[in-house]
Order: sequence, then C-alpha cells, then structure tokens
Amino acid sequence: MVIKTVNLETVCGITSKLPENTKPEFAFAGKSNVGKSTLINALMNRKSYARTSATPGKTQTINYYNINDEFYLVDLPGYGYATAGVKVKQKWGKMIENYLHTSKMLRAVFLLVDIRHEPSDNDVMMFDWVLAAGFTPYIIATKSDKIKRSQIAKQTAMIRRTIKEKSTVSHDVSFDVIPFSGTSKAGREDLYNLLDRFLTSEEGVL
Repeated sequence: MVIKTVNLETVCGITSKLPENTKPEFAFAGKSNVGKSTLINALMNRKSYARTSATPGKTQTINYYNINDEFYLVDLPGYGYATAGVKVKQKWGKMIENYLHTSKMLRAVFLLVDIRHEPSDNDVMMFDWVLAAGFTPYIIATKSDKIKRSQIAKQTAMIRRTIKEKSTVSHDVSFDVIPFSGTSKAGREDLYNLLDRFLTSEEGVL
C-alpha cells in the first residue's frame, strides 16, 4: 500500500450527525494512552497528523481520515481514562455504539490493547460491542518494542486467552492478534496487507 494523500475530512462530536460516506471505513478503538494516534500516524505515514489531546481521555470526537480518496481510517474516542467523569464516559460509549451500529461503510474494527498488560474490562466490553455490531475485531497489541522479542508470542497468547475468558458474548470466536511497534513500525506491513485484502475483495469483506 502506498499512501499518497491524507485528509482529515470530518470531525464528529457528540451531537454531530455521522457522515454518509461512500468509501470503505476502517475503525480504530482503544483506551486512552494505548498508542492509537501513534498507530494511525504510522499507517498514514505521517509523524503527527492524527489528532491527540493534551489531556488524555478528553478527546470526544470521531475523526475521519480520507486516505488516497479511496477509504477512511476512523479514529474513535479513547475510553477508560481514570479521571473522566461518568457522564463523559457514557457519552463516549453512546458515540462509539452509535457508530458501530449505523455506519453503512464500516468494513473492519481494530481494537488496540497494550501488549504488556492483560486486557482491561473496558477492552473486553469494547470487544463484545464490536461482536454485537456484527464484526470480529482485529486485536492490535501495541508497544511491542517495550518487551523482549522472545516475550511477544507469550503476551499475544495471554491477550487472546484473557479476552476469550472474559467475553460475555462468545468464548469460541477466532480473532487475530497483531503485534505493533510505534518505534520500529513492526506490524505495519501486516496491517497494510490486511487493508489491501479488504479493499480488493469483491464485497469488501474477508
């Protein structure tokens, strides 16, 4: 995949109407500080294009990045930040659920978790939301450069096991766990290949 053009085309707040796009959308979800902006910037081949908030947990928008005028990378609000108020968390949840259930062009959801830690209850809840919306999320295990290479297989297996054990929707669903490093960009080609497969498939699904 060659990234030629990147454009932050639409920013939707809590009261905004979601755009009716005609190009495939690929959504990215994850808790605050998991490295979502780093990943999206890496996929766009830009250093600091994806929006970040000076205060973690305060971003309350859905950002649509038009890539090559062919598809969208959709950055969903970060969740799970400890200092965010209950009402704010509820609004984030409604925004994300509304997007998952109403976007007609959504093709895949990527759920980011920190490879160093067990998926949180919020991570598992997001996994279940994505399943309930009719998708099987692709898990991206971020910050793989923070552990030894010899530990990566063990940690990805732990992430898969924890999600399956805690999920209230399905314990036998099969899903991919893709390690990613924001420093070395390891894993980016795997994600590019996956996006290419979606874009070249006849029905836009795998």
